[in-house]
Amino acid sequence: MTAFEIRPMSPELYRQQTRRIALGCAGLFIALALLLSTAAVTLFGTPGGDNFRWNLAGVLLGLGLTVALVRLQFWSRPWMAPAVYGWQLKRSLMRVGNLMHKVKAGVAVGDATAMKTLRFYHLALTQMHQLDGNLSDLSQMVKEIDQHREAMERQGLDPEQVRLDPDWLSTLKGYAG
Repeated sequence: MTAFEIRPMSPELYRQQTRRIALGCAGLFIALALLLSTAAVTLFGTPGGDNFRWNLAGVLLGLGLTVALVRLQFWSRPWMAPAVYGWQLKRSLMRVGNLMHKVKAGVAVGDATAMKTLRFYHLALTQMHQLDGNLSDLSQMVKEIDQHREAMERQGLDPEQVRLDPDWLSTLKGYAG
């Protein structure tokens, strides 16, 4: 796993770009599904018969081809960067979330790695909510986020933890707390 770093991003521009990307991918899927379903029915179907399985096979093949094109061809393209960033942000949040019981146990005893990891989680979660335009859920966490930032400052830790170091997660996995 490589390190992930939170980058400043305009929520409005992010939503506009990811909406365009999603519509493009959906359009590609629809076109492939229609084309492949028609081809499967034409090649293998029975005129006037039940061709459901051939239609379904075409749709599933279209889905698989769309996923393959997105991951193998489009993923590294510059126009796909906002969607890739959003996916990586959510993936990083999930990685920390899977260890949250250990993170919170470490924070409770003042472990610096756990403190930095939780701060990264708070900053990433804040950005995710801003990018998704979901500020109501975020408002419920403001007190917890502020208290943790203040605890870090009291310990002399830098509260600007915008990078998730994979070693932190490895350390926390082995944490017995």
